[in-house]
Amino acid sequence: MKDPYTALGVAKNASEKDIKSAYRKLAKELHPDRNKDNPAASERFSDVTKAYDLLMDEQKRGQFDRGEIDAEGNQTAPFGFGGGVGGAGGYAGGAGGQQFDFGNGGADFGDIFEGLFGGGGGRSSPFGSRQHSAPPPKGANVAYRLKVNFISAATLEKQRITLEDGKTIDLSLPKGVEDGTQMRLGGKGRSGPGGNGDAIVTIHLNPHPFFERDGNNIRLELPITLKEAVKGAKVKVPTVDGPVMLSIPAGSSSGQALRLKAKGFHGKTGGRGDQLVTLMIVLPENDQALDEFADQWENDDNPRTDMGV
Repeated sequence: MKDPYTALGVAKNASEKDIKSAYRKLAKELHPDRNKDNPAASERFSDVTKAYDLLMDEQKRGQFDRGEIDAEGNQTAPFGFGGGVGGAGGYAGGAGGQQFDFGNGGADFGDIFEGLFGGGGGRSSPFGSRQHSAPPPKGANVAYRLKVNFISAATLEKQRITLEDGKTIDLSLPKGVEDGTQMRLGGKGRSGPGGNGDAIVTIHLNPHPFFERDGNNIRLELPITLKEAVKGAKVKVPTVDGPVMLSIPAGSSSGQALRLKAKGFHGKTGGRGDQLVTLMIVLPENDQALDEFADQWENDDNPRTDMGV
C-alpha cells in the first residue's frame, strides 16, 4: 500500500465520516469470509484496514500528510526526529518510556516524558541546617498501544501482550471497554531508584465489516430474501458469541428491526447490551418469474401516504 487515501478511494480532505463509510463498504466487499478463493481480495482487505487505522489516528494522519511517515507508519526521516535538532550535539525531544503497538504487525514507537526529574541527596541551607532530600524518582512509565478486534472486545476475551522486558501478560479487558480506554499496570514500567514505573496500555478497537457499535448495543444489517420476508422464516444470524437462529415474522419489511437480548457489549456497571438486527430485503437480479409476478400483481396501496406524496 503506497497511499491510504487511494486504498480507501477517498480525497485527502475526507472527513472521519467519509473514511468510515468508505472502509465499511470495502470491508464488506473484500472480507476474507466472502472471498475464500480470492487471495487478492484478502490482500486488499488487509491494505484497506491498514489505511483505515492510519487515517483514523489524527496524529498519524498528520504525520503522513506532512511526509514524516509512509503508508505503513514507518518514519521517513532518520530516527523519526524529522530534522529537529537542538543544542550542541543534542536533539529535540526527551528520554523516557517508549510506546509499543500490538496487533496487525509492527511496533509504533514514540517518546513519553515521565518520572525523569527529582532531587537526589540533601543540601545545606545558608543557615547551616540540612533540607529534606526529595524522594528518589521512580523509573519511567512505558506506554503501549493494544489493538483489539471488535468481537474480542465485546466478549472480553483476554489479550496477551509482550512487555518491553520480553515478559508476557494475559490482560483481562475491563467491562465497558471502548476505543481509547487506558489500563495501568503497576510496577510494569522501567526500573528506577524509587522503584519501577508503570505500564500504560491504551486500547484501540478495530472496526468490524458487519457489526457496528451503538453504546453497549450492536447493530447488524441482515440481508434476507423476498420469500423470507413475505412468508416468514427461521434464519441463521451472526453474533459476537457465534451464530444463532432468528425468527423472521411473515410480512416483514426492509428496515424492520428485531432484537437479540444480551448479545452486545458488557456495560461498566454490569449487564449487557443487545444486538439489533435490521432486515434488508435483497431482490435477485434478472429474475423472470419475479418480473412476471410484478406485472400481474395489482395493489393500489401507496406506502408513501404518510409522507404527503
